[in-house]
Amino acid sequence: MHVWTHTSPEAIAEAAERWRSSRRVTGRDLRWLTVLSAGLGHDPYLLEACEDGLPIGILPLARVKSLLFGSFLVSLPYLNWAGVVAERDDVAQELLDSAIGLADMLDVDHLELRNEREFSHRALTETLETKANMRLPIAGGMDAVWNQLKSVVRTQVRKGRGQGFSIDWGSVELLDDFYEVFAQNMRDLGTPVYGRSLFRAALLDLRPDAELCVVRIDGRPIAGALAVHGRGTTEVPSASVERRYRSTAANSFMYWELICRAIERGQQMFDFGRSTIDSGTYTFKRKWGALPQPAVWQYYRRRGHVADIRPDGGKYDRMIEIWKRIPVPITKLIGPWIVRGIP
Repeated sequence: MHVWTHTSPEAIAEAAERWRSSRRVTGRDLRWLTVLSAGLGHDPYLLEACEDGLPIGILPLARVKSLLFGSFLVSLPYLNWAGVVAERDDVAQELLDSAIGLADMLDVDHLELRNEREFSHRALTETLETKANMRLPIAGGMDAVWNQLKSVVRTQVRKGRGQGFSIDWGSVELLDDFYEVFAQNMRDLGTPVYGRSLFRAALLDLRPDAELCVVRIDGRPIAGALAVHGRGTTEVPSASVERRYRSTAANSFMYWELICRAIERGQQMFDFGRSTIDSGTYTFKRKWGALPQPAVWQYYRRRGHVADIRPDGGKYDRMIEIWKRIPVPITKLIGPWIVRGIP
C-alpha cells in the first residue's frame, strides 16, 4: 500500500476518475476540490491510498489561508462532510498519518477532518460532536415522503402552494437571481457572504449534477437554493429565503420542490445539511422526517484554540451584530474576502 499526495489539477482529475471507476468505496465527489480552488482560492490536496494499482482509501483536503484568522487544512471547507474514507482501519491510519504530516509541512494552525465516524489517532486530540448531518430517506417515493411529514409541515407546503409561486430550475443563467436573495439573507444573519465565483464554479465543474432553483412571486426572486445530485444523495449546501417572505411559507414550498426534484432523479437520500443538535434548524429538519447522522469533526491542533474560529463560539457575537447593519452591496464586496478564510 502507498499513499500518494496529489496537488496538480491533472493528477487530482486522474485520481478522481480512478475513484469513480473503482466503485469499491463511496465518498465525497472529488470534483469539489476543483470547485473550492476556483471559487474560494483554496489550495487542493488529495491523499489517495492505492494497493495493487487500485484506490482503497481517499482523503480530500484544502488549505485555507487568511490574514485575519490564520491557516488551516480542512476536509473540506464549505461542505458538511468529506473526511477519511477507507476500506480498512490500517488504510485509514495511513491516510491520517499522511494528513498530519502534511499539516506539519504546511505549518497550519490545525487540521480539521469532517468525518462521519470517529477515527482513533494519537494526534487527533479534540473532537466536535455538537452537530449532526440531517438526512431524509426518499427511496419510497413522493407519496411515502409526504405521508410521513409532520402535519404542520404539510400545512406549510399547502400554504406555499396557494401563494402563486413559480419555480425555475437552471444553471449559471439563474446565478444573479439566486445570489441577490442569498446575499441579502446572509447579511440579515450577520454572516459574510460567499462570492458568486463559488457558485459559478460549482455549477460548471459539477455539471450536470449541480443546479439552482429560484422561487419567484410575480416574477421577482424571493428564495433560492443550490442542489447537488450526488451518488444516490441530493444535498443542498446553500439555500436562502428573503426574510420578509418567510410568513408566506416560501421556504417549505421550496424544500418540498427540492425533495421532489431529487426523487425524480432517482435519488435515495435527501441531505438537509448539518445542524447543531436541538437547535431551531435541527427541529425544522426533524419535522421533515430527517434523521440525524453522525458528524464527528476531529482536530489535530498545532497552535491556538479550535473554538476561536467557530462562529458559534461567542467570540464574534459583536461583529455579527455589526455586520447585520452593513448595506448589502458593501457586504457583497468585502464578504467574499473574509469568508474565504473561514474553514
